[in-house]
Amino acid sequence: MQANLESLGQLERRLSVALPLEQIDAEVENRLKRLARTVKVHGFRPGKVPLKVVAQQYGSNVREEVMGDALQRSFSDAVRQQNLRVAGYPRFEVKPSAPGAGQFEFSAVFEVYPEVKLADLSKVAVERPSVQVGGAEVDKTIDILRKQHASYEPVQRGAAVGDRIGIDYCGTLDGVEFKGGQATGYQMVLGEGRMLEGFEEQVTGVKAGETKKFDLTFPEDYHGRELAGKTATFEVTLNEVAEPRLPAADEAFAKSLGIEDGDLAKMRAEIQANLEREVKKRVQVKVREQVMQALLDNVQLELPKALLAAEIENLMQQARADLQARGVNIADIPLDAAIFEEKARKRVALGLILGELVRAHNLTAKPEQVRAMVDEHAQSYEHPQEVLNWYYGSAERLREVESLALEDNVVQWVLEQVKVEDKPTAFDELMGNN
Repeated sequence: MQANLESLGQLERRLSVALPLEQIDAEVENRLKRLARTVKVHGFRPGKVPLKVVAQQYGSNVREEVMGDALQRSFSDAVRQQNLRVAGYPRFEVKPSAPGAGQFEFSAVFEVYPEVKLADLSKVAVERPSVQVGGAEVDKTIDILRKQHASYEPVQRGAAVGDRIGIDYCGTLDGVEFKGGQATGYQMVLGEGRMLEGFEEQVTGVKAGETKKFDLTFPEDYHGRELAGKTATFEVTLNEVAEPRLPAADEAFAKSLGIEDGDLAKMRAEIQANLEREVKKRVQVKVREQVMQALLDNVQLELPKALLAAEIENLMQQARADLQARGVNIADIPLDAAIFEEKARKRVALGLILGELVRAHNLTAKPEQVRAMVDEHAQSYEHPQEVLNWYYGSAERLREVESLALEDNVVQWVLEQVKVEDKPTAFDELMGNN
């Protein structure tokens, strides 16, 4: 085999390969002989079909298969010999054989992975939120849980924020009803922001049995193109207004949260443990985001076009699936690849950087590390062993945890290279409650 490598650009390569045609001919003959033992041809007994007849009927297909196999095998061999890391799929071109040339020649155009060079990180600063979880945070969480377990009692006053209302409504554009703009017996809690902006404000103060008519304009970026930027008229009738009644933080409430004996001290301890786990997760996310941005900012990287195109397509498929899950007809919403390019660039770049760091510093995830992550996650559930069994019952689910563990290893390695500054942070700020 003869192989010649050319550089067509920073990452693009052309590999030209030539094989002796006699190797192809010999393999074609071997396969035809094996085929002759089993092939059925009218007029001949099985195993007695002349090789010439087999070649006439199957020769062209067999030669095509042999050439395809030889192409793939010799390309892989040449790539190993040249110590190349191929990014994406190569584009093959078979060269026409000149009479008497005696060679099977082809070329493959492909991209290689870029060299990843990480700049000095010693001057990079990463802020790590430092959050205390105490009695005040537990009390606030208990109040939130009480609201989540609230019961509702009908009232005769106008609807206010926090009330649950039952409504019938009908929306029209120029007097014509539009799809999805009508509902009967719909229930919502004022203040949750589940409706079109301005809708809740219009029904606030309205009493049960009353009807109100008003206009609202859909946002320009509304997912339904036929409604985006247009002004619709809504007619809303309130069937019920009910105000919340919060349960007392007593033994019965503790039992409703899974504390079998209703012990309030146990309830508070469990809530605090859950909050501490959540704080830990959020701190890790904040730190991880800064680390990943630091890696992006400190690596100059040429991205393989093949990997970028594949990631854009992957993001577009995810977007289509998400829209379909929301009941949107994606045939009405053409997606522009340019919308996803920036996110795709970031993901491809991070994938290349993380991969290189893992290889260079042996940061692969260890089985005990994966087990510890699964154990920690399982503790937030009522039946941790069932969660463990669920993860360890699927290789795919375990691979997802392994990826997270690997990413954690990279984060820890980077934190050893940068300046880490602990920043006192309010609980509500970290949790996004401001």
